Amino acid sequence: MTDFSIIMPCYNAEDTLGRAITSVLAQSHTSWELICVNDGSQDDTAARLSEWEQAEPNIRVIHTKNRGPSVARNLGAATAAGKVLCFLDADDIWEPYKLAQLFALFKDPKIGGAFGEISFFETPDQEITRSTVPNGPLTIPMLMGENPVCTMSNFSLRAKHFHDCGGLAAGLVHNEDLEWLIRLVGMGVEIHPIADRHVWYRTSRGGLSADLIAMAKSRRVALRTALYFGHRPKAAQEAIYLRYLARRALRLQDGAETARRFALKGLKQNPAAFLWPPRRGVATAVAALAAPNLPTQIKRSLLS
Repeated sequence: MTDFSIIMPCYNAEDTLGRAITSVLAQSHTSWELICVNDGSQDDTAARLSEWEQAEPNIRVIHTKNRGPSVARNLGAATAAGKVLCFLDADDIWEPYKLAQLFALFKDPKIGGAFGEISFFETPDQEITRSTVPNGPLTIPMLMGENPVCTMSNFSLRAKHFHDCGGLAAGLVHNEDLEWLIRLVGMGVEIHPIADRHVWYRTSRGGLSADLIAMAKSRRVALRTALYFGHRPKAAQEAIYLRYLARRALRLQDGAETARRFALKGLKQNPAAFLWPPRRGVATAVAALAAPNLPTQIKRSLLS
């Protein structure tokens, strides 16, 4: 049986999917299959995927109508043969040791899911900033603040848990991963961090993650799931989430005003939570409130 099934939704990804696939081929752990789900792309994505499928026996391609990344991931998972499901977006890049570290971690039968650190980039190998991971397993209060998983490219899960929880919510375009993670943790799945970089995450104004206002609105669905498991959002968690959005906005070319609005709202919710720790909170506040007048390099240094 294959150790890992890697599911990669692809939509108009002709320019980036080659680097993503190459990062899978470079894995030191070799028991894997890559399932690429072409989500109704209008560019040459289908042709590029066909070339990869013909060249590499471990790659399979599924073509479907454009129904969004959640449906594409669920479809890929339904056909997966691996013990563990991993996810990779077509514009992100994995470190070559990622699967090897996951294989070692999943030897512990209590561990149901895993994630690592990520580096944000605009051009490959040029790190803008790097995430951190908590000291222990994910909790719902943690997820209601600043989600340390950050992207589906950074998440792996035993296949049985995916099927037990029903997969991702098909109707969500933003925060579908957050709602799903809250559901998994609420159902008792232990999701553990690995303190090493696993993913290079591409920041782009054209990507879905750039629509930060829609992300804020769709979070309400995730909060309803948290409430089902007995967790109400606190002002501190709201402030931390708004800080997260402000930091995301600051990485965008035209995100200065959006970052300022998120920062002001977060400081109003709970200034202590927004500003702590100072290296993250104070730096974000300074960068967001002064963003229109700050050179790009200074903003990036405040976010590093």
